[in-house]
Amino acid sequence: MIRIRRILAPTDFSDHTMPAVRYAAELADKFGAELILLHVVPDTVLALPDAVMPTPAPMADLNALIEAGRTGLANLVAALKLERHKPRTEVRLGSPEREIVAAAKDLHADLVCITTHGRGGIARVLLGSVAEMIVRHAPCPVLTVRPGAC
Repeated sequence: MIRIRRILAPTDFSDHTMPAVRYAAELADKFGAELILLHVVPDTVLALPDAVMPTPAPMADLNALIEAGRTGLANLVAALKLERHKPRTEVRLGSPEREIVAAAKDLHADLVCITTHGRGGIARVLLGSVAEMIVRHAPCPVLTVRPGAC
């Protein structure tokens, strides 16, 4: 029998991720599973300035970015009325693809609910697919939800 005890729902707070979070919440409800909301602060905010830049760009304040992620998750819980699920929230720093897979392993997730951004053509070639990487490397099943699915 399939047992789903923990569902991981990564979000970047864009409208594209909301359907996957909703699916995760409904599945958590149906299975009596723990809902874990994850936000990854991309490590691209830590990139060093380009060599041709005349003055260095100010480095992002990591504590402020992490706190903004926590606030964003709290706002998301309130906006989607997820309080009754008592979701665990987590903020990580790094590459979203790697951190989502690592979180699925570390938190012993039984399912990851993630959205696809629906990019195609050259945008997909240049930007890659976070969802595809997670499907390939996650230690558990991954439910991908297309934008506008609900």
